[in-house]
Amino acid sequence: MPSGGARARSGPAPTSTERSHKAKSDAQGWVTLPIDGRDGPLPAWPLASPNDREMELWERLWETPQAVMWDQLRQEFEVASYVRLLARAEAPRSSAIIWGQVKQLAESLGLSVSGMARNRWTIDAVNADEDQPATLAAVSPVADLAARLKAVQGE
Repeated sequence: MPSGGARARSGPAPTSTERSHKAKSDAQGWVTLPIDGRDGPLPAWPLASPNDREMELWERLWETPQAVMWDQLRQEFEVASYVRLLARAEAPRSSAIIWGQVKQLAESLGLSVSGMARNRWTIDAVNADEDQPATLAAVSPVADLAARLKAVQGE
């Protein structure tokens, strides 16, 4: 087995500082996805005989911000595979192996925080009142550490 060399997850996670309301790439290769998610018709289910739960998950996932990229990359089969596995994993007494596969697919599709970072995707955060990117203070009423500690202590 070779030693050394680059690994897919080695080193610090990439960071993004730029946010935009439109889906676009920045100079570092980050893609900002629209917070509203994907618009457009639902893609056709590419696998055989979906059940009701699979179709419910399929519809919900294709409305997410990540679906903008899946559509562009034509990942219908990958999303359907994830949906089918997730529906199986939800069943009583499902195996840890299935849950592991669900986790791997979720990461590759950008459905987890680590998957979003690995794909270099970020979701646009727009303050609806001002139509400007939201700041930490706008997202959280207790933005600084001292205020958060006081909130936890009940002061």
